[in-house]
Amino acid sequence: MKPEEIIHRYYKNNPALEDVLLQHSSDVASRALRIADKHPEFEINKKFLYEAAMLHDIGIIYVDAPAIYCYGTEPYIKHGLLGADLLRREGLPLHARVAERHTGTGLTRSDIEQRALPLPLADYVPETLEEQIICYADKFYSKTRLGEEKSYERALASLRKFGEAGLKIFEEWKLRFE
Repeated sequence: MKPEEIIHRYYKNNPALEDVLLQHSSDVASRALRIADKHPEFEINKKFLYEAAMLHDIGIIYVDAPAIYCYGTEPYIKHGLLGADLLRREGLPLHARVAERHTGTGLTRSDIEQRALPLPLADYVPETLEEQIICYADKFYSKTRLGEEKSYERALASLRKFGEAGLKIFEEWKLRFE
């Protein structure tokens, strides 16, 4: 399976957005693979890690975010779940789990209720090492400043809106993965 082919199938009519997604996802995949290389003791399936990192944001095609060429109708917060649905239809349930669990450092049922997020009430928290590594790596790259890697401090600051629990998780991941 080549993730670029799946992306192209859904994004061929919006080449500007396809470029954004490919650049962002390539950066995330590169950082995730560096973490896997640094930690052979994790015994990470690097092929899966690369594929899932490339596909984690595939749901942005459905959201309304014109600044990054997204002309869908759904709120951005739903891109992970929408991408997970797409990936399940493609027969990729493990890749789908990564997509639905990468927002912030994961979203809990409580987060969704307290913030009145337009998501089904459930826990969307990265559980496997691959899910955690991709979620962590994703926080260092924006889709509006392509190719620019955030410092740890800037990545941490961007998570403040998700609350103290997310900051603690991110700090724990830094200790584990760096």
